[in-house]
Amino acid sequence: MPKTLYLVRHAKSDWNTGDSDFDRPLNKRGLRDAPEMGDRLKARGDLPELIICSTAKRAQQTLKALNLGVANVIHESRIYEASTGDLLEIVQKLDDSVETAMLIGHNPSMTWLASMLSGVRIEGMPTCSVATILLDANHWKSAGADNGQLIDFDYPKKPA
Repeated sequence: MPKTLYLVRHAKSDWNTGDSDFDRPLNKRGLRDAPEMGDRLKARGDLPELIICSTAKRAQQTLKALNLGVANVIHESRIYEASTGDLLEIVQKLDDSVETAMLIGHNPSMTWLASMLSGVRIEGMPTCSVATILLDANHWKSAGADNGQLIDFDYPKKPA
């Protein structure tokens, strides 16, 4: 059965806190947008079985604010400052018993991974955007360049 991968860029963060990049929290817009995007995913029935989330504060807050009710969550430090290859390796190592997975991470690697997997040039994933990719593969280890289809690309400011 083909695998579905949701790639989520964290919600808008606050640059004015004086915190390190890793410890930057979400700002008001991020705290508003993430629940909205979670509601959109739930309304479409797009709920992953597994979420792998960066350990950076803004990604962890995005995970919580999405409020997807997914019990199977992995907090993965390698997602912070990951290359596209690093993210692809995380995807390729997923257990094949999982049919749908979500990665919550950072740009530019999230945009590059979505573009690479789907073959669609995405100029930049806005904060709190979700790229849904249907992989033409029955095994996560087969995920690679151009073997997926971008079936949805949603973001907070996208017209309804």
